[in-house]
Amino acid sequence: MDYHFFATVSRMKYIERWALMRSSRRENLSEHSLEVAMIAHALCLIANVRYGRNLPAEKAAVIGLYHDVSEIITGDMPTPVKYGNDNIRTSYHEVEDTAKKRLLTKLPEDLKPYYEEILMEESKDETDRYLYLLVKAADRMSAYIKCIEERQAGNREFETALKSTEKKLMEMAETCPEVRDYMNDFLPAYGETLDTLLG
Repeated sequence: MDYHFFATVSRMKYIERWALMRSSRRENLSEHSLEVAMIAHALCLIANVRYGRNLPAEKAAVIGLYHDVSEIITGDMPTPVKYGNDNIRTSYHEVEDTAKKRLLTKLPEDLKPYYEEILMEESKDETDRYLYLLVKAADRMSAYIKCIEERQAGNREFETALKSTEKKLMEMAETCPEVRDYMNDFLPAYGETLDTLLG
């Protein structure tokens, strides 16, 4: 049998983010997903080490890798459109779920339950809910980093996105101290020169 799941997922590299924004450097979905995975993993480790939680950091990383996989089918809808009102938000979530279910049909039956758990983001308990919250924070953090990089490149196009994303992250940091810690410990280095980073 010929299964198309991974060949389809590999097309994330063709999905460009920030479609309505003028970028100094294009960013594709594969790059973004890798960054989200790394940040989600770090947030969980911070939660475990500093705040006594017991979160599966590796699971968060895998969820981060696949968190936007539906966009292979739907494309990247700009945030102001996606969250324009409750009707659009609800409809888009339904479209995303339909796309994920379609991708799951591209897997053999014995593997499908494992990927369904990763893709469908069903919160079974408080630990799962907090895990998905940190993945969402990592997603926002990645967007914020993109805004920082664009500002460093002299591109003012991302100023509004930078401010609104920072506001959302600060709100999340009120209930998720891991987010605050990541912002304090790691964000200041983004946008620095390579000599500074390695020196």
